[in-house]
Amino acid sequence: MMSLALRRLFIVATLLVLAACQHAPQEAASVPTDAQVSGFNQLDQTLAAGDLAAAEQQLDALKASAAGDTRLDSYQRQLAEAYLHQGQQALQSGDLHTATTALGRARSMMPQAPALTTGLDGAIAKARETELSAAQEQRAAGAKAEAARLEQAQLLRQAAETQAAVLGVARLAEPPVGNRTPGKPKAQLINPSEANSQVLMPMLDNHDNDSLRRLLDKAASDVVLFNCAAHLQVRESKDYPWVAALLNARIKRIDPNYNASLSYTIKADSVPRLVLSPRPKF
Repeated sequence: MMSLALRRLFIVATLLVLAACQHAPQEAASVPTDAQVSGFNQLDQTLAAGDLAAAEQQLDALKASAAGDTRLDSYQRQLAEAYLHQGQQALQSGDLHTATTALGRARSMMPQAPALTTGLDGAIAKARETELSAAQEQRAAGAKAEAARLEQAQLLRQAAETQAAVLGVARLAEPPVGNRTPGKPKAQLINPSEANSQVLMPMLDNHDNDSLRRLLDKAASDVVLFNCAAHLQVRESKDYPWVAALLNARIKRIDPNYNASLSYTIKADSVPRLVLSPRPKF
């Protein structure tokens, strides 16, 4: 009886050992499966939070630990679409750098589907073109402002030179004290005894601005000294504001309180001219 009991005990122990051997590999095999499930869950959470850089790292780790899993392609496409969405938002806010970076990541996620990034790629290219055009317009505006500043500086310099020359001539022409006699003002361009004097301005057609300025220096002197009404005859209406501004600026330098009488007519087939008509002073 004792040996029968020992044999039964041996058989039971053997069966327990075999059962333990069968369960051990199954439990060991279940460990990586649980880790993959956890990895995919974490990837879902990271994508939902919008942390695309971390999601890309997690996806790379899953590619190594779960190679061949059919879910990898789906997650890779989700990540590419998330990068595209990020690029669209950055483009709407004017952040071309972030938009371009996001587009590059989306393209690297789905290289086999270039059409996926075509829309955003075209939008970024158009935005860059607009940005470049705006920069060029800004540079042109800056150049125009600088040209205006140089023009003003030249006018001021010419005014100073003219004033210095006038003062120098006046001092030389002054007779000694006690021998001074009042004299008549000297005309530069007009005949004061005529009702009007016509001064041709061919330099306006030739765009010779230096000659035009010199002529208007003399005309401004006659306007102030002889109280002349000034009538401009030009070929195009756009010429009048330019010439009138130059003439009026020179008049104000001579007498800031003088209010010039300026008018104009358009005669496209005639040489531009300035008609000066002296008027009595009151």
